Amino acid sequence: MSGSTPFKTRLVHLDLKGAPPKVSYLSEIFPLFRALGANGLLIEYEDMFPYEGPLRLLRAKYAYSPSEIKEILHLAGLNELEVIPLVQTFGHMEFVLKHAAFAHLREVGPFPCTLNPHEAESLALVGTMIDQVLELHPGAQRLHVGCDEVYYLGEGEASRRWLQQEQNSTGKLCLSHMRAVASRVKSRRPGVTPLVWDDVLRDLPEDQLAASGVPQLVEPVLWDYAADLDVHGKVLLMQKYRRCGFPRLWAASAFKGATGPSQAVPPVEHHLRNHVQWLQVAGSGPTDSLQGIILTGWQRYDHYSVLCELLPAGVPSLAACLQLLLRGLLREQRDLWAGAGTGEPLGVRRGLGQMSVRGNSQATQEISDCVVLMQKEKWPRRAESRTRRRGRPGTGMWPEDLMKMLKRKWRTFSGFPAWK
Repeated sequence: MSGSTPFKTRLVHLDLKGAPPKVSYLSEIFPLFRALGANGLLIEYEDMFPYEGPLRLLRAKYAYSPSEIKEILHLAGLNELEVIPLVQTFGHMEFVLKHAAFAHLREVGPFPCTLNPHEAESLALVGTMIDQVLELHPGAQRLHVGCDEVYYLGEGEASRRWLQQEQNSTGKLCLSHMRAVASRVKSRRPGVTPLVWDDVLRDLPEDQLAASGVPQLVEPVLWDYAADLDVHGKVLLMQKYRRCGFPRLWAASAFKGATGPSQAVPPVEHHLRNHVQWLQVAGSGPTDSLQGIILTGWQRYDHYSVLCELLPAGVPSLAACLQLLLRGLLREQRDLWAGAGTGEPLGVRRGLGQMSVRGNSQATQEISDCVVLMQKEKWPRRAESRTRRRGRPGTGMWPEDLMKMLKRKWRTFSGFPAWK
């Protein structure tokens, strides 16, 4: 199914910290993910994981049960989707540090977003979280440990004292915590590789990164959701990480949840452009320079933020982006995306269900028609979330019927065979 795409692994991100779907909904949408070209999932459980013991208070009211986690993994296996769980271990810790029992582990007292890396109890806390998540994911080969957007690091009292010592820096502090977390993962499950978001690593000096021991423990995920991301800058960053000793790198794009904290419907053109740029990044380096790509789909910007686009609203955008990654762009389409000849990239008009293509651009037309069809059928109209039990689910088309229609349409207007 991967064809000529440079991204052999294509993970769909499930952000469960807002309007998490029922397992019954996931059973319907996993086959669609697979049919559209995904071969893995990055599941960010946050407070939807069934933590036990002293961590039980982290559970949301409608958190999944252990049996439901096993069912999710079973459903993913049936659809040949690798599951990578994500556990926040540094930043974005609001769902943990908001509780009075753990408030003393905040980096800065008033703000529950960042963990204090100086406290031994902090590492014990995230270690226990990791242990419980891995226990329910016995087949996991990778674990994402977050570490992005570590706000206010260095502003806590303990950090300020530590930073007064010669040669100490916030970068060194961050690397120290990251190394401790990754070492904990490797000591408990030697076969599991930790992944980390890369934003805290980007600006660190090469010699500091190389000497930290972190490159031998983790695989960075380079994330950028912009429609005009700096392709050359990303290639240079990848080269820097290689020189520092990181053996494998990942990319992260977005199919929704990255253009505004209260966005209701994903701007498909923006997300398609983002993926075109990532294809250019991947094509500018050695073969297999990127291990894979994570298509992020954020439900909230953080634990306390309002909901942005929900998963059902993002399905058409996800379909377009996955097919773009799978099929790639011919030279003709790349020129059009650059605005050559027409003066406007692809002639794509803004708005879901209003995508049109000017010129002879077959591959892009296929993607556009796929999106338009899905929007016209309004599937799935509504996911019945675990936190919204009133009302009846939508009566839109379900995956089997929709997939039949998509395959018929695909054969009609394209020279490609229908996907398997």
